Parts: sequence; C-alpha cells; structure tokens
Amino acid sequence: MAYSLAELAALVGGRVEGDPERAVESIQTLAAAGPRDLSFLTHPRYREQAAASAAGAILVGPGAPPLQADLLVVGDAAQALARLIALFHPPRRPAPGVHPTAVVGEGARVDPTAHVGAYAVIGAGSDIGPGAAVHALAVVGRDCSLGAGAVLHPHVVLYDGTAVGERSEIHAGAVLGSDGFGYASAAGRHTKIPQAGRVIVEADVEVGANATIDRATLGETRIGAGTKIDNLVQVGHNVEIGEACILCGQAGIAGSTRLGRGVVLAGQAGVGGHLTLGDFAQVAAKSAALSPVAAGVKVGGIPAIELGKWRREVVLRGRLEEMGRKLAELTRRLAALEERLGAESEED
Repeated sequence: MAYSLAELAALVGGRVEGDPERAVESIQTLAAAGPRDLSFLTHPRYREQAAASAAGAILVGPGAPPLQADLLVVGDAAQALARLIALFHPPRRPAPGVHPTAVVGEGARVDPTAHVGAYAVIGAGSDIGPGAAVHALAVVGRDCSLGAGAVLHPHVVLYDGTAVGERSEIHAGAVLGSDGFGYASAAGRHTKIPQAGRVIVEADVEVGANATIDRATLGETRIGAGTKIDNLVQVGHNVEIGEACILCGQAGIAGSTRLGRGVVLAGQAGVGGHLTLGDFAQVAAKSAALSPVAAGVKVGGIPAIELGKWRREVVLRGRLEEMGRKLAELTRRLAALEERLGAESEED
C-alpha cells in the first residue's frame, strides 16, 4: 500500500519540505532506496550517503543538511522511524486456537483468543491470557501466567511459577526461571542450595534470544515494566531490575543486585552481586561494576570508575610507551649528571 508523504507526516507529527503528494510504497536503507521509497537520516555520519541516495523522500531530524530528495522533517527521527516501520510492517498475529499437537496440562486455562502452536507445552495450572501467543515448541511450566498480548517465540522455556506480563515478548531460546547459581561450599564440596523462588516479568518487557533469567533462591527475581533485554544476557537469582532499563548483549548481573529505573548496561558489561545501581546509572561496554553506582553516574573500566576518569586513564595508558622512553632518557641523563658531579667533587 502506498501513502502520500503528507499522510506520513501527519502520522508522525512532522512537516514536508518538497512534494507532499509524493507516493511512498516502502521504507528502505539509503543505499537500497528508489524514487518510490522513504529512507532515513538519523545520524550525521550518513550525510554523504543521504546526499548520494536515490530515495524519493528522506526522513530527517531538525537541522538536517539540504538534500535533493523531498524531506519529511520531524523532531525525533528515530522515534518517527519506529512508527513508520511499524506502519509498513505490522506484526503478524497468529490465528487463535490450540494446535492439535500441543499439550495442555490439567487445569491449565487458555483464553479462546490466544494461540498455542505446534508441539508447545502448557503446564498444569498455567494461565494463557487473551491474545497471547505461545509459538511452536515453547514450554510453559506449571502454574505460570502469560498476560494479555504477551508472546513466547519458539523454544522459549518458562520454568514453574514464572509470570510474564501483558504485551511482553520473549524471543527464541530464552529461559526464564532456571535455578539460580547457589551453592554452599565446604571442604572442597559444593552443596546445592534449593532455588525455591520464581521469576516475574512485568508488562511491556522484551527479552532477547537465548537470554537467561534465574529464579530466586527465595522470593522473586523481578524485571520491571518496559525494560528491554538483549540477546545472551544473564540475570542472576534475586536480581531486581527497575522500569525502562536497557541491558545490551552479553551483559551479566550477579545475584541479589538491584538496578533502579532507566539503568543502562552496555554490551558485555558485568555487575557484581549484592550491589545497587541507582536510577539512570550507566555502565560502559566490557566494564565491570564491582561496587555500588550512584544515581545518574556513568562508569567504565575494570573495576568500573567514573566514566570521565576512566577515559583519562585510557588516554594515559596509550602514552605509557612514550612516557617510558622519556623516563629512561631522564634516568640516563640524571645518572650521567651525578657521575660528572661526583667526579668534580673528587677533584676539589
């Protein structure tokens, strides 16, 4: 379906610079777009590609450079792009119903508008809410709940007692509710501490492929509403993650740590156990937060320290070779000076 540029502008609260009647049939990258496509410029580094693009129209933010294409100008190009991609690529909702090969345990409740795919398993006493989807080969344990509109992609596993909130989406291979890593060690032997708690995922959470969220030893491991978790992230037992956090790929959080609202862990960042990261704290990529981080503070490095200080230390490390040569030269000159002064003193 084609839309006029004016229609798209009205949808995202933007304005048109150029032909408002230009027909747009799809959204494409700057390199792939043609005259009937809308492309986008959301970062200054792509200005040259935008200038060379054959796109008929380009979505830009305020202060964009002049371009040959018609422009759709918005206050926040990234937000507008998300809405427009959703318009041209609406999510596909599977048909309601339970596939004949699915297994539904005793006392489980599946809403008539929900979808349960081929070879999926719904454990006894579990509740699948309105419009929810449990795709093929996903496993929902006993006494779990899946809120309205929530989605479990293929091969997701919810261990017993796990709750997933409304509109949350769990991607393929993720495991929620597996045992926390808890052992009592003595005399070279490791005794497993039973993990008797559960996992609660609140509304509008997204969990990436092959991520793992451990059940609590006692009580709850909780993921706050609106939090987004990337692929291959590990969340330990009894962790509490606040609302609207971002956990990027391969980040890891050790047990009993608490993240406030809006915390960001960049790729491969790690957080030690029994710590608190305040609201809107950030941990840089490949860093390890081994002590508490105050609200709003950005840290980096191993162990993580205030980000500005860490960057200055990185710059200094890059100069160590040069500084070493200078120190060796100064040491040599000092030794020569001391030798000369010593010789002069003997002559006197």
